[in-house]
Amino acid sequence: MQEEAENTCSIQVEKQFHHSAEEVFDAWTDIWKLDKWMFGPSVREEEIIHLNNDLYPGGKFSYKVKRGDQELDHVGTYLEIDRPTRLVFSWGVDIDSGDDSMVSLDIQPNDAGCLLTLTHDMDIKWAEYADRTKAGWTNMLNTLEERLPL
Repeated sequence: MQEEAENTCSIQVEKQFHHSAEEVFDAWTDIWKLDKWMFGPSVREEEIIHLNNDLYPGGKFSYKVKRGDQELDHVGTYLEIDRPTRLVFSWGVDIDSGDDSMVSLDIQPNDAGCLLTLTHDMDIKWAEYADRTKAGWTNMLNTLEERLPL
């Protein structure tokens, strides 16, 4: 579902995981796990240049990869960290300051494992990319479910 407010465009993806909330949360924050489902040659044709992560509110991350001749730096700042139920961070790829978006992960434990709700809020100028963004996150969450435990 895509929702648009005056200045923002928001997409949301839900995924049921058959793994604990702790396992799912840690997959997003542990650099030794990110290369097994989000980045690197086991995910797509790319080389990891670095995965740097300062996991505390206000801490920054930089996940830099090389795809072909292009280097992409996925960067952000952690805004909220409440393991294992909530993670909020800014998100951008090779961005200028102030041109990032915000991703919120809400993870609710349940009898089957946990339900993750990912919300990605971005500037309205990126609305034409909403469907592509949703498809990308959906694919990544499916990959994470397939590869857990990491």
